[in-house]
Amino acid sequence: MGRKQSPILNNNKLKLGFFSPNCSGGMAVTKVPERWVNSWDNNIQLAKLADEAGIEFLLPIARWIGYGGETDFHGSVLETLTWATGLLANTKRINVFATVHTAFIHPVVAAKQLATADQLGHGRLGLNIVAGWNKPEYDAFGIDLPEKHSDRYALAQEWFDVVKTIWNHNGPSDWNGKFYHLKGVYGFPRPYDGIPPIMNAAGSGEGREFAARNADFLFAISVDLEKSKAEVDAIKATATKLGRNTGVFTLCHVVCRPTKKEAEDYYRYYAHDHADWGAVDNLMRLQGMHAQSFPAEALQMLRDRFAAGHGTYPLVGDPDTIAKEMEKITASGFAGTTLSFVDYVKEFPYFRDEVIPRLEKKGLREKFTAAG
Repeated sequence: MGRKQSPILNNNKLKLGFFSPNCSGGMAVTKVPERWVNSWDNNIQLAKLADEAGIEFLLPIARWIGYGGETDFHGSVLETLTWATGLLANTKRINVFATVHTAFIHPVVAAKQLATADQLGHGRLGLNIVAGWNKPEYDAFGIDLPEKHSDRYALAQEWFDVVKTIWNHNGPSDWNGKFYHLKGVYGFPRPYDGIPPIMNAAGSGEGREFAARNADFLFAISVDLEKSKAEVDAIKATATKLGRNTGVFTLCHVVCRPTKKEAEDYYRYYAHDHADWGAVDNLMRLQGMHAQSFPAEALQMLRDRFAAGHGTYPLVGDPDTIAKEMEKITASGFAGTTLSFVDYVKEFPYFRDEVIPRLEKKGLREKFTAAG
């Protein structure tokens, strides 16, 4: 059961998507009053703007516990399967991903939910598989966080194998694995026209092997685009050995203004002068990014990037500067990137009108019309 076609599988060299609009604050760990409000109405408005602009996908973060600080960053989160289903009902072309924690959502339930959403969206659902890392969330569910990455990904692999078995079944069957013991399981309906496109974000060796085996796209954060090329090549080589073609995406936060100075001034305003440093430090601590792991200079750069955009790569400047930087992203081997803004709805139209035409002129994206 393969995927016949999907919006994210188009011919654009640099695919684009919005990341984390379902979460309070989006990706900016800031106290500024104009920071993103993750209301349903705002998400609908953003989804329609993205759909009409030819953006390939929308991707949520699955979060159950916020990061504290003055704003309790990500303390309010729209649940991702419900969110994806609602947005699919309000759009026409775009892929909408559901992010699913394999430790928290039973695969029999997830298979049914995902297939239902894909039926509603006529094949536009995507699945982002998360093996888990955030201990406070495991505590909230009363589940122990496995210390070994290999154990987390062994569960994730069996979880996905169960889901695929349900989607490909020829009748009731039993499953006797390490983590799941099921009897007479099957599920209708199946996804609309094949297995949805699969995403995974992983930094560990076990995680990247999981992505190479299972995912169409793997996310890798870039600290330095020149150094990222070797990393991307290595990921692709691992997938090739497994007979698969796994594309690699990165993640970016954007401040695009008519002049470079305007962009840099705003960046400093929201990501430094008014950063929620309590939430930043808690987020970094939970991800193991502490003073013992990094030199002081590298730690400060990471801290600044976490305040600005959850640790993602900065795209800051005028439209020409940003278009050139995005050209470098493609040259580094990335097949696409996510985008986030302090206020997605307010800031994206300028990016749409000024940066995307420049990307088209550079041959990174085909010209899009709403009818196409």
